[in-house]
Amino acid sequence: MDAGRGAYHGARPMMRPHGVALGTLLGTLAMEAAAAPGNTSTAGAAAKSAVAIPYVRHALPNGLTVLLHEDHTSPLVVVNVNVQVGSRDEKLKRTGFAHLFEHLMFMGTERVPEKMFDAWMEKEGGSNNAWTSQDRTDYYDVGPSHILPLLLWMEADRASELGRQITQDKLDTQRDVVKNERRQQVENQPYGKAELVLPELLYPAGHPYHHPVIGSHEDLEAASVADVRAFFAENYVPANSSLVVAGDFDPKTAMPLVEKYFGAIPAAKAPARAAAPPPVKLDGEKRQTLEDNVSLPKVIMAWHSPAHFSPGDAELDLFAAVLTSGKASRLYQPLVYEKQLAQSVQAYQSSQSQGSYFTIEAIARPGVSLDDLEKELDAELAKVRGVPVRPDELERARISYETSFVSRVQGLATRASMLNGYFAERGDPGYIQADLDRYLKATPAELMRYADQTLDPKARVVVRILPKAQPARQP
Repeated sequence: MDAGRGAYHGARPMMRPHGVALGTLLGTLAMEAAAAPGNTSTAGAAAKSAVAIPYVRHALPNGLTVLLHEDHTSPLVVVNVNVQVGSRDEKLKRTGFAHLFEHLMFMGTERVPEKMFDAWMEKEGGSNNAWTSQDRTDYYDVGPSHILPLLLWMEADRASELGRQITQDKLDTQRDVVKNERRQQVENQPYGKAELVLPELLYPAGHPYHHPVIGSHEDLEAASVADVRAFFAENYVPANSSLVVAGDFDPKTAMPLVEKYFGAIPAAKAPARAAAPPPVKLDGEKRQTLEDNVSLPKVIMAWHSPAHFSPGDAELDLFAAVLTSGKASRLYQPLVYEKQLAQSVQAYQSSQSQGSYFTIEAIARPGVSLDDLEKELDAELAKVRGVPVRPDELERARISYETSFVSRVQGLATRASMLNGYFAERGDPGYIQADLDRYLKATPAELMRYADQTLDPKARVVVRILPKAQPARQP
């Protein structure tokens, strides 16, 4: 995602003819890996804790942070590239750029033509994908161990070349893809319109989270090649990125390849970022009603809550489970099971680095009005705030979370992403035990304290989604 880096100075990653055969390329890369000299980088200390993802940390001269995580239990490798840019970093009238550029990164370069990034990888049993959030963009490749040199070479190639090779045709193609994605996965999904209006209602204009990650049709349409190249040049630089290599590999051969391919990318300063805005506090209730192609009405209530990893973030995660996880939970039992007002009810904490939000959603049963459902939901929330969380409720929520957490760590691709995520948000790739401890050490009193601070009925957003009125049938 290198948009207009200007002239490329210094050694380039290895050049390859446009039509080189994949077998020849793999063979050449494998020979280079075998011939690579020993690892001479200074190793970081491995994480030492009950739950840990062991890693070794390196820093390349151009500013790229490299994290190596060995796991020889299966012949697989993962390459994960994190770029510290998300929708929060977009400028006014240029929303959706971070997500758009995620798509553009698969459009090919001179050395890895369009579609060959996937084709070469898949032919050898590999796969790849990416995602964009408010806070960062994550690219990952997974495959058998022998293709690690190929994965590293291709990731370094697009990191160094793709931005400068963006064309109008590439931009037009992916702009249409993203606009279609917005239509199909958001606008035309049941209740999906709420995803677009919640950020605008929760956060004031000018706040980094005021707009949705996917951006607006108008801003996507207005994007020019120069805009996109400038976005790449500012954000897709080594000092604003980190690389994880995980799985079945030998650091003595892998690290020199990282230095060869990624070290050739010119150094550039990481973009200057404004300080995080102060926590948002609503001074009243904000409401909006939408119509959608749905059969049952839905009410969504959202409150501002502590930022990711801040005190209260984990407690509200657990409190959400106390409210709606299981048939005996505080909201499910009365609303769905006993009074049969709701078809479903769900609570969750949406954790973000510059301010989170806590959400409760309820879909009404057929024949139940949203007025009745909302009134009863508020009554049950008032009861919840007046009855302390019991130790057994917290224990169920904690066990469920811990099981899910440990299960996720079993996946190699997940571990690679976690290392990059902890480094991006905490500056500490080995933060996993401290992360889990937030949940293990939470107490019933703390859950209640943060719930009381957060669930203020006079400082929230309420979005109602009603079935769209159908046109009268012609006789």
